[in-house]
Amino acid sequence: MKLYSYYRSSAAYRVRIALSIKQSSIGPQIIDQQAINLLADEQQQPPYQAINPEGLVPALETDNTLITQSLAIIEYLDQQYPEPRLLPISPIARAHVSALSYQIAIDIHPLNNLRVLKYLKNILMINDEQKQAWYQHWIDEGFSSIEKKLENEQCKGHYCFEEKVSLADICLVPQVYNALRFNCDISAYPLIRSIYQTCSERNDFKQAAPEQQADAR
Repeated sequence: MKLYSYYRSSAAYRVRIALSIKQSSIGPQIIDQQAINLLADEQQQPPYQAINPEGLVPALETDNTLITQSLAIIEYLDQQYPEPRLLPISPIARAHVSALSYQIAIDIHPLNNLRVLKYLKNILMINDEQKQAWYQHWIDEGFSSIEKKLENEQCKGHYCFEEKVSLADICLVPQVYNALRFNCDISAYPLIRSIYQTCSERNDFKQAAPEQQADAR
């Protein structure tokens, strides 16, 4: 398998976590990573456009095909390598995990990803203080809702759902990582902070962290 990634991409970070968790099931198969430098706009250059016309990361080459979009890639990995399972078998449980995952990946992340921030700064000409206010606003709006959902589900602060790692945690950790990188105050969300801490101490999450990637150096 070959993963096209960028070390600071939240979406690519999700897939790296999933691959790391699934490593024992995947076995000795080599997972090659190819860095696509989003700051240098490599994703818009012909070599990568020929591979992935979306011009986004991540993308996973496997079984002579290309899979794009982080959640689609992780769902594929969960079906192909079902242990440990990242999406529950029970339809209701699966819906709960998917809802949290989609809220992060669809409602929060797109408003604060690199494309949007570059547009705000370079085209709409907002200053750094305004950009920070934009980022914090959407983090607060999203995290406030997630925190309440976790409280309602009687989350103990270890993982998002049923005391085991799931797709929801895989989506949450990169979002918290970036929120902290942008100096967002998340002290109002103790369950989110606790889940982030629990996951960050796991070796599979550590291996997938941005600072551990070759293109971070």
